[in-house]
Amino acid sequence: MTLKIETCRHGNLTILRLIGRLRAEHVQELERLMTRSGSDISLDLEEVTLVDADVIKFLATCAPRVIPLLNCPAYITDWISKEQERNA
Repeated sequence: MTLKIETCRHGNLTILRLIGRLRAEHVQELERLMTRSGSDISLDLEEVTLVDADVIKFLATCAPRVIPLLNCPAYITDWISKEQERNA
């Protein structure tokens, strides 16, 4: 399975629900959707099954931009933390 992105809106909040394998080639499309959706956005990672190093670098930039990562698997959270420490 590749990546599927579902968009859910709750008032001003847009949640991008990511399903499947999230790889570097998806980052540009995800950025485009995030920009188009406005400033109040969250990423739901509950059904993400695989990420690569480029995706982790991208996700590490979400915290400073105040983009919550919902239902983020522990291994992804740990990897993001290590990436942020490396770049601090």
